[in-house]
Amino acid sequence: MALKGNLRDFSITQLLNLVNLAHKTGLLNLEAPGDTAQVSFREGKLAYARVGAEDNSLAAILHRAHKISNAQHKLLKDRAANMSDKELGLLLINAGYLTQADVLESLQQYFVDVVRRLFTWGEGFFSFEADGRLPEDRILVRMDLENLIIEGSRQLREWEVLQEEIPSLDMALKFTERPGTNIRNVNLSVEEWRVVSYVNPKNTIRQIAHATKMNDLEIRRVVYSLLQAGLVDIVRPGGAPIGASGRMFPTKDQQEQKSLVNRLITRIRSL
Repeated sequence: MALKGNLRDFSITQLLNLVNLAHKTGLLNLEAPGDTAQVSFREGKLAYARVGAEDNSLAAILHRAHKISNAQHKLLKDRAANMSDKELGLLLINAGYLTQADVLESLQQYFVDVVRRLFTWGEGFFSFEADGRLPEDRILVRMDLENLIIEGSRQLREWEVLQEEIPSLDMALKFTERPGTNIRNVNLSVEEWRVVSYVNPKNTIRQIAHATKMNDLEIRRVVYSLLQAGLVDIVRPGGAPIGASGRMFPTKDQQEQKSLVNRLITRIRSL
């Protein structure tokens, strides 16, 4: 029987910690508004992860990791489409194109990146299947969860601050009216310049994130830095200013939260 719950009650970081403590093998299914994800574990270690319909084939992962070129990626997609990841990995290693370390490091980095994206999921549902089968045609890894859990805890605190300052991505941005300020003279990062180029009351922050290929956390970080620098204001789409908003996620009583976590630990260990 699968263990099910709400991401409002248990964060991704807490779920990882529970799996780690109980040394569980199984599949964690996640469903958020507009997206899904699956994370597989083996004896409390991260084994595999994927999000939505994103291409997570070995060829695509190696391409993202710059282990193969655009031409090589296209060739593999055309000629090795019917091969499993395990078969393709062995082919590339035996042919001398890549080493085993190249393949494993690329997979580990991709799976970690997927889990990092999940840290921002505060809405949705989860289910943990202790008898969930690990993907047989994929190359599995074996990664400790401790560092990810620490990173997730830090990111969760940052996320809460950013959620409080920027509660909705469906708002827009406009430049502040500061006489004598020339934004061209301001020292901005590459990511900040990318966002600045789309600042317009007609563009929502969500649209800017899509155009700049940033996830929710990344776009909030950039917008927050621009707000702190006094370069932009948050407005309603069309230009109307907005008032301050509260947190998106309600703060829970610590004793109640501790009790919920303890009950969940007991349930997971009994699976």
